[in-house]
Amino acid sequence: MEHLVVLLPVLNEELGLAWVLDRIPYSKLEKMGYRTTVLVMDGHSTDATPNVAEEYGVLFVEQNDTGKGSAIRHGFREALQLGANAVIMMDADGTYAPEEMASMLKALERHSVIIGDRLNGTIAPEAMTRLNFIGNHLLTWFATALFGATTSDVCSGYWAFRREAIHTLKLNSQSFEIEAEMFASMVHQAVQFGFIPISYGPRIGEAKLGSTADGWRILRKLITRRFFPVPLL
Repeated sequence: MEHLVVLLPVLNEELGLAWVLDRIPYSKLEKMGYRTTVLVMDGHSTDATPNVAEEYGVLFVEQNDTGKGSAIRHGFREALQLGANAVIMMDADGTYAPEEMASMLKALERHSVIIGDRLNGTIAPEAMTRLNFIGNHLLTWFATALFGATTSDVCSGYWAFRREAIHTLKLNSQSFEIEAEMFASMVHQAVQFGFIPISYGPRIGEAKLGSTADGWRILRKLITRRFFPVPLL
């Protein structure tokens, strides 16, 4: 069987984490030929997130630094050390459906990376503000124009990777610009990627993504990486 690592970056997500862990389709994944390890990368939570991870018996690691980008980069290193053949990365806040990871892995048979596409999928009412909806479309359009490679949803937090793709990516993002940087790195490193439509639901708990400030940070990362194939230290 292949080894799947489900990577969940968290910071004070006790309710969302429990919701996600309850819905991971272990039996279906096993039938597809995967043994599954859940890796919770914690950004130094101060709520009951560590207790939830312990209750469910999943692997819990405190990240070296702070920020989502740091959590994902550290999580990739941990997943490779665990011998992962594939990695599913998703936010643990209830916005993404764990049940859809089976479809993500099925599509991964044809690509090195699969990105869950919210903008052409099903967005639940109140899951995304009008400002965030417009901002996501604008950033996706800018990414496509800057890199000459089509992306359907440059800020999606639901991805599936083959092991070799993770080895190839060159990243240094600290925060929410990490997904945009992964897209940029895939284009520069000629990593084959595809998209599948996914559902997107309302967040459980308090939002951490700031619409305007984080949007500008994401755009700045796209422009920087357009001209620098290898990230600046």
